[in-house]
Amino acid sequence: MLNNPIAWFEIYVEDMARAKAFYQAVLRVTLEQLSDPTDEQLEMWAFPSQMDQYGAGGSLVKMEHYPPGGNSTIIYFSCEDCAIEESRVAAAGGSVTRAKMSIGEYGFISLITDTEGNTIGLHSMA
Repeated sequence: MLNNPIAWFEIYVEDMARAKAFYQAVLRVTLEQLSDPTDEQLEMWAFPSQMDQYGAGGSLVKMEHYPPGGNSTIIYFSCEDCAIEESRVAAAGGSVTRAKMSIGEYGFISLITDTEGNTIGLHSMA
């Protein structure tokens, strides 16, 4: 594999307005609507990203027959200090599954559940 293993991610949602509000409040970002490249009445809102930098871009997706939650893949959002984003989760309608914890030389993580039932991670080196 010549590149980083993740090229893109999608987080499936039922209520786009609610999910957008959650992620924008917790991560303090503005999501940008993407055009639907299919005829499947797809709604996508992308996280800010730089294609020429480390990491992967991705979006929230609402699409018929693809429900959220219950998945076994966890996406980790990079943070300066994951405790800061973790502190915003409850007020945004989510819950903290695992509070900030050390993962040794690899920094710290928090596991949270969004408003759609998806488990996501927060990662920081501090």
